[in-house]
Amino acid sequence: MLNTAILTTEYAKELPCVILLGGFDGVHCGHARLFARAKTYGLPIGIMTILGGKEGSLYSLKEREEIFQKRGADFVLSADFSQIKNLSPKEFICLITSRFPVKRFVCGRDFRFGYGAAGTPSDIEKICGVGVDVEDLLEIEGEKVSTRNVKKLLALGKVEKAKEYLGEGYFVAGRVEKGRKVGRLLGFPTANVEYPKDKYLIKSGVYETRVLVCGTEYKGITNFGARPTFEDGQVWLETYLDGFSGNLYGQEIKIEFVRFLREVERFDSPEKLKAQLECDLRRIRTND
Repeated sequence: MLNTAILTTEYAKELPCVILLGGFDGVHCGHARLFARAKTYGLPIGIMTILGGKEGSLYSLKEREEIFQKRGADFVLSADFSQIKNLSPKEFICLITSRFPVKRFVCGRDFRFGYGAAGTPSDIEKICGVGVDVEDLLEIEGEKVSTRNVKKLLALGKVEKAKEYLGEGYFVAGRVEKGRKVGRLLGFPTANVEYPKDKYLIKSGVYETRVLVCGTEYKGITNFGARPTFEDGQVWLETYLDGFSGNLYGQEIKIEFVRFLREVERFDSPEKLKAQLECDLRRIRTND
């Protein structure tokens, strides 16, 4: 029901710790306050994350672990929503405290837990005797910084605005697989990455991206969308890396979205598609 992933070798399960409570299918600027508060205790930091959301997660579990570690977490507590959704508030909190010597909890003011979201931050100490620090919510230009609002921006292709909320560019990490090789015939070979099935679907389209390959970053043009004729509707990222030459099959790459360039188009001929790709390439090279 509750799985632990160790992010740092220094973490020892028997040590007192601070745990960040929430769904955390990603980390945004508001969550940075929670990490800052947790770090003041000088104890190992754990973070809760919930799997199996209805609308898809902002990041895959593997991507989240990378983000959490970068922010300063020592371990992750992951739980499948289907397995905890019927727990009472007391059962939910005791599930954690029975496994970890929690010194302090940290959460946002809007955190709710237990069946029917009946539990509030003020209930935590009453349930288990462990104190909780409650941080105020962050707003940008009058809008609450939340995972829900980040997803709304991504659904509109507003990846630049989403970056303001996240504090870093939205990304997808994955292994390069063999594709249709259509781009290669046009002089634009692409790295093809399957979009994680449990990941929130952003707006289909063509994006300027930054692609990290073995520590080196390349500018990229990424086509995002389903390919029903070839892949039975599975969603893929097809990315051309400007200046890269070599074989990427089987390698892990990270694709960060910079800006939305255009809608996906259907072209009458390969020549017209190539002309459009050349135009896209000029734009990412000149920041047009």
